[in-house]
Amino acid sequence: MTDFAISPNHRILIIDDNPAIHADFRKILCPTEIGQREIKGMEAVLFGAREAESEPIKFELASAFQGQEGLAMVQQSVATNRPYALAFVDVRMPPGWDGVETIARILEASPQLQIVVCSAYSDYSWEELRRKIGQPDNVLVLKKPFDEVEVQQLAHALTQKWLLGRQAQLQMAALEAAVEQRTAELLQANALLAATEERFSKAFHVNPIPSGIQTLPERRFVDVNDRFVELTGSSRGELVGSVSSEILRWEQPELVEQWFAQLSRNEEVREASTKIRYRSGAVREVLVSLVTLSLGGQPHVLLQVQDVSGRLLLERQLIQAQKMEAVGQLAAGVAHDFNNILAATLMELDLLLMEPDLKPEVRNALGNLQRDNERAASLTRQLLMYSRRQAMQVKSLDLNGVLSEGIKMLRRLLGEHIVLRVQATSKEMWIEADAGMMLQLIMNLCINARDAMPKGGILTVGIKELTLNPQDLQDNREARAGNFVVLTVADNGTGMSVETVNRIFEPFFTTKEVGKGSGLGLATAYGIVKQHQGWIEVTSQVGEGSEFRVWLPAGSRATMAAATAPPMEIIPGTGTILLVEDEEPVRTMMRKSLVQANYRVFIAASGQEALAQWRDKLDQIDLLLTDMVMPGGMTGLELAEACRKLAPRLRVIITSGYSEEILQSGVPTEKGFVYLPKPCGARVLVATVRKLLAGV
Repeated sequence: MTDFAISPNHRILIIDDNPAIHADFRKILCPTEIGQREIKGMEAVLFGAREAESEPIKFELASAFQGQEGLAMVQQSVATNRPYALAFVDVRMPPGWDGVETIARILEASPQLQIVVCSAYSDYSWEELRRKIGQPDNVLVLKKPFDEVEVQQLAHALTQKWLLGRQAQLQMAALEAAVEQRTAELLQANALLAATEERFSKAFHVNPIPSGIQTLPERRFVDVNDRFVELTGSSRGELVGSVSSEILRWEQPELVEQWFAQLSRNEEVREASTKIRYRSGAVREVLVSLVTLSLGGQPHVLLQVQDVSGRLLLERQLIQAQKMEAVGQLAAGVAHDFNNILAATLMELDLLLMEPDLKPEVRNALGNLQRDNERAASLTRQLLMYSRRQAMQVKSLDLNGVLSEGIKMLRRLLGEHIVLRVQATSKEMWIEADAGMMLQLIMNLCINARDAMPKGGILTVGIKELTLNPQDLQDNREARAGNFVVLTVADNGTGMSVETVNRIFEPFFTTKEVGKGSGLGLATAYGIVKQHQGWIEVTSQVGEGSEFRVWLPAGSRATMAAATAPPMEIIPGTGTILLVEDEEPVRTMMRKSLVQANYRVFIAASGQEALAQWRDKLDQIDLLLTDMVMPGGMTGLELAEACRKLAPRLRVIITSGYSEEILQSGVPTEKGFVYLPKPCGARVLVATVRKLLAGV
């Protein structure tokens, strides 16, 4: 019978950010021999000679002061075949990982490692530890301050437990190896081996996955399929008979040795992730699978290499798009609620500023408040642009013309340390877009580029037409075939890491100093482009600069009518209005504004309440002013349609915090219907009502 005895393992790892704790463990588990001899000498003098004692266990202690350092030491110990048997891990280790995250990671690297969680606080319950770590069988909890005897008992018991577990693991591995060996012998004795190899050969050559067969242990190719020839860029004659290291240019050659070490242990390698460099110089991400097989009674290995660069890129883009959509929904919700607050405040300020007898200092203070509220409204508009819920005034426009207009402003904003180069043609570049949003898009991208060049540099802005065909879309999930106008903004500034590029379009994410940016510039640009059915591509390298490419669908010269802002003068009017608004502060200020302009106002807080008033006062009401989304299940549009069945000529104003509610609900564009975005001041509200009632 095989002897599975292995040497005891008394290697212990201490992970704690407090050096004093490490010293305490060494005093308890590794007392100095000199100190031990002195103690024994004193005992002999005091108590006389004692019986010979067994040699005490000598523990080998190693120290790590952060979770990351501890993980690296565990990984190194496993790689050098000198694993730790036990680890004492503190729970609190600022500023890095806490103890629970550290334990979860080191158990992935060394599943047999015994763990003692050390803490003076109840940071986690036992159930929380079970849920976060998932392996409670080799995890114990030791409360600080700990008893020396308890520490010694744990060290002895858990290192012995590790030894027993390792012996059991070796026994299981040996049993598995014996079963595999017996299976291989039976397969070799199979009379149908020749037919099996023939079928394998056929399957091998038609396999869509690049595959090659190598000898063991020489690793010399004896056959390759057509896809493998395409992958390597070598001919079949060059491949067959060559050693794999002469053909395959692995970015991490050490992994290859690890794979073949696994094969030597009868372990298959399945879809191991790595990178390979093609003859063209391109580096691609691949999944490698290796499995041993016998051909003609000789050991061989089947190598399969799948190029998954395109798939992984699409997966990352999908995850990023989903994250951005979720953040956009959150931003839109915040902006919508904030708009309701601003609506009431702006109306109140408008009414106060209309008072004729205000003291100059009061009027100045109110003016400052009004400007601050308008800045807050501008912030919500940026959030809505990011989340693609801001109302647009779309028309056909020449993007070159927008750029020309923006350059005048840019030269003042960029400063003398930035050289601006414009690469635009005389040809008109027509798109269907909101002119204001396009100007803001150009400004945001250029200001971002300026900030990436604090010591000066070159900012290049260009516009060109490009056509994408279906074969051009492989590496970009957002791209689509068609004709596009491409805006390019490039700088030779500091550049960005891959991690930063993956987050630059998130609202409030910024790499600038505190107070140097809102974190909404690129987020707003992203929202504008998405709202115009386009996409942004970014390439950047640290120290070499960045390039942003904005793809917008090409349009035609035909123009579209754009909405005009209502007049701002305050002119009283006449008429009766049914005001429907569920937010009490907004409802109060709307009513106050309208009453002050001589209108008669009935109010309701929901669609059902408004409908009841409408039936009672049908002949008195001239205009319905309603919010789009209200409690009770009836929207403002549904209320308007119900009222118009009895009074088809009823004027309707629908308000909303963002335009997506309007667009999705299909608000009619016929005469008598007006959409009024929130927030707005009292003068805008009154002017819109007067204009609609006048039939202008």
